[in-house]
Amino acid sequence: MTTTVDRQYLTGERALFMSRDLAIKDTIFADGESPLKESRNITLDGCMFKWKYPLWYCKDIEAKNCVWFDMARAGVWYTDNISVSDSAIEAPKNFRRCNNLSLKNVSFSDAKETLWACNQVTMNNITAKGDYFAMNCDGMDIDGLTLYGNYSFDGAKNVNIRNSKLLSKDAFWNGDNVTVTNCFISGEYLGWNAKNLTLVDCTIESLQGLCYIDNLKMVNCKLINTTLAFEYSTVDAEITGSVDSVINPTSGRIIADHIDELILEKDKIDPSKTVIIINNKQED
Repeated sequence: MTTTVDRQYLTGERALFMSRDLAIKDTIFADGESPLKESRNITLDGCMFKWKYPLWYCKDIEAKNCVWFDMARAGVWYTDNISVSDSAIEAPKNFRRCNNLSLKNVSFSDAKETLWACNQVTMNNITAKGDYFAMNCDGMDIDGLTLYGNYSFDGAKNVNIRNSKLLSKDAFWNGDNVTVTNCFISGEYLGWNAKNLTLVDCTIESLQGLCYIDNLKMVNCKLINTTLAFEYSTVDAEITGSVDSVINPTSGRIIADHIDELILEKDKIDPSKTVIIINNKQED
């Protein structure tokens, strides 16, 4: 049986510690750490979190129309089976080591060090501002993310991102099995040290982007103001339009309408291992 908690103002440490089967509505969790730590089967509607660590070691949580204020930092850690929708999160360092996490219509005004080491994450219509977003996550399905912040998705694995805008230097570093479709990406040093990075129908602006990648695939992508691309990468790239400059790809194939500057240094790479095709004409 579910018990309702309605319009309460709760203070003190562990105010509802180890709660079970609660429907919590229009309630404020004020000063006091860990108010819902170790709780199970909780729904939250119209609630406000104003202090640290509200949802740690929890399971089966549904939150909608909620707000995490600035001091509700490190808000959701070590929690499984949680969905958050139509909510605003002001506090940094939220969502760490969570499993089966769903986020829909959520804004993060300070997403610094948010979404670290989470597994099986679904995100729809998310806006986030902050560095080191989504580090070391595994299994992400993302549709409609607007991200302002550098060093995003570092070490992330098995990621699908669609219909998004990423203003992010050093995005996807050290990632593995990442597919990005119909997105805009702007940021220096895109994708370094990644494996199995696929970009489809994307527009990219990047200084020294797409370097040191093992198995880079690009389909129908535009590279705008993208210089010194593909250094030491194994690449299969189909570029729409021109590329400002390409330097020392390790191997593979690059197709483009034009490459303004092609740098192939024989003392560093074997140029014969990369096929360059310009307007359907192979370059020597």
